[in-house]
Amino acid sequence: MNDRVKEFYKIRNILDKKDGVISFPTDTVWGVGCRISNTSAVEKIYGLKGRDKSKPLILLSSDVESLLPYIKNITPNAKKIIVKYFPGAVTLVLAKSDKVPDYITSGMNTVGIRVPDCLPYKDMVNQCVEEKVLATTSANLSGQVAGINYNDVYNSVGEYVDYIYNPEYQNIKELESTVVMVDEADNVKVLRQGAVKIEL
Repeated sequence: MNDRVKEFYKIRNILDKKDGVISFPTDTVWGVGCRISNTSAVEKIYGLKGRDKSKPLILLSSDVESLLPYIKNITPNAKKIIVKYFPGAVTLVLAKSDKVPDYITSGMNTVGIRVPDCLPYKDMVNQCVEEKVLATTSANLSGQVAGINYNDVYNSVGEYVDYIYNPEYQNIKELESTVVMVDEADNVKVLRQGAVKIEL
């Protein structure tokens, strides 16, 4: 068993724990995440960050197809955004399906989805998570700047997470994703301007 296989085996075991939380790089900033169904781990994420429970987590996957069960439908403008900006530094907020627990979305009827353009994240989630989706947020204490390297993460949340996945290759923009909402009437609204300017 090589080192990479051993590491993924360890990550799988951590994510299967009652409150297993990991940290990892993406194409924008570093994140922390857990299995969607792991309520104790979600609570742990809110606690370790000091995050307001009114702020939802987002769903991060290695591909769009794995996210489809978690959204109600894809409107024409949502489809344009997915085709143009996925994978990449765009979080798309859409009406959620019944599959998404309220504790992920802070009781809201929408959910944020993203596919990072980040091969190390894709490899990790494909190998370690059967559904290829994690509930996530940025790796930092609330109110602080999001971590952009291993040292940032270690110094802010390192003592609280169960593992920091630190692959050798990383290509990080050092700016959080742009968050854009498309409502059920197909209206588009940028909620946070980040690494990408939305142009349809």
